[in-house]
Amino acid sequence: MASWVLSECGLNPLPRIYPKPRTGQAFLNCNPSKLRISRTDQGFGSSFRLSSGVIKERNWGLNVSAPLRIQEVGVEENKGGERVINGGQEFDPAAPPPFKLSDIKTAIPKHCWVKDPWRSMGYVVRDVVAVFGLAAAAAYLNNWVVWPLYWFAQSTMFWALFVLGHDCGHGSFSNNLKLNSVVGHLLHSSILVPYHGWRISHRTHHQNHGHVENDESWHPLPEKVYKNLDAATKILRFTLPFPMLAYPFYLWNRSPGKTGSHFHPDSDLFVPNERKDVFTSTVCWSAMAALLVGLSFAMGPIQLLKLYGIPYLGFVMWLDLVTYLHHHGHEDKLPWYRGKEWSYLRGGLTTIDRDYGWMNNIHHDIGTHVIHHLFPQIPHYHLVEATEAAKPVLGEYYREPKKSGPLPFYLLGALIRSMKKDHYVSDTDDIVYYRTDPQLDGARKP
Repeated sequence: MASWVLSECGLNPLPRIYPKPRTGQAFLNCNPSKLRISRTDQGFGSSFRLSSGVIKERNWGLNVSAPLRIQEVGVEENKGGERVINGGQEFDPAAPPPFKLSDIKTAIPKHCWVKDPWRSMGYVVRDVVAVFGLAAAAAYLNNWVVWPLYWFAQSTMFWALFVLGHDCGHGSFSNNLKLNSVVGHLLHSSILVPYHGWRISHRTHHQNHGHVENDESWHPLPEKVYKNLDAATKILRFTLPFPMLAYPFYLWNRSPGKTGSHFHPDSDLFVPNERKDVFTSTVCWSAMAALLVGLSFAMGPIQLLKLYGIPYLGFVMWLDLVTYLHHHGHEDKLPWYRGKEWSYLRGGLTTIDRDYGWMNNIHHDIGTHVIHHLFPQIPHYHLVEATEAAKPVLGEYYREPKKSGPLPFYLLGALIRSMKKDHYVSDTDDIVYYRTDPQLDGARKP
């Protein structure tokens, strides 16, 4: 299953770029009670070696760059100096899972895969009515008590529109490709997102999630790339609030270490048969930009800034916050992969579910991210049920999200901690963890 991936158009083969990933079957044949783990610290990371009393002659050394600090519970050493962790039962999130993608799929009820275009359109109508209603109310009341409330509410609704357009891009909105394209263009163009350009790059993100080099968004920087960044770029990348304003710049220039634009048909992001779609979306984006220029003359630039400009910036911050924390900021260090250690399943299992309190329903349960990443064709209104059904299969590979209050203020703490600690990864190892640059302003020393 690692050589196949679910895209918005069905089950498609991945490009044959990587060697077939390790299945971990031999590891599973070992007796867990006799598992021993030895570690030799080397520089920033550690190399782990697995051995078993059952298989004595085979070397199960892993090419791993480990986190600087691991909370060690129930660790003992035997007379030979080997570390025995909870009788060999400590969970390692980087270990190949004892289940397949098909096992998770089988556990999910069949009705969770059914797409209801009428229900999907119902969410679109709900959100569009809310957007226009909020704008009309704010313009009518027009006082400085109302405006900050409006900006928060409207930026949240812009984010909700994005999520529905995101579902169109995955094909989870409906089975009708034309309906998905039309609705996706209307929703995303209205918030200045080039629909097809983003859809294609986001597909790349899903197909390569958890891969250091080939992931598309919020992927870690290899040490060599990181150390070649100038000081200003490092500050913009790791000092709040600048990273939470990154999305428009990402659309134009992608991430550090990558080239191309979501607007240009000849970008490295796209293959020749996608250029027409990209051009169409760029034209739609340009039409929306022209409409906004016209509205600035009709109502004045200040009024347009209050009604659209500030909510747009708030939407960008919502998008960057949510997408970053679905792949960063967990209390435990989570692995990233490359080479033979990467697989679609292992990469997807490193994603993180988040609870957004009252916002869960407003932004269409986007916080149920693990199952969404593994099976992006499941409609958003079935993700919670699908996640509950998959938990017995996922076991400890599923990390239960911390419960939020009405508003998810707790996520700001996770964001700040991650920005201070998660800076770059090893250039060479196949399983890597984030490392901290102690020289970066505001960084915590390891």
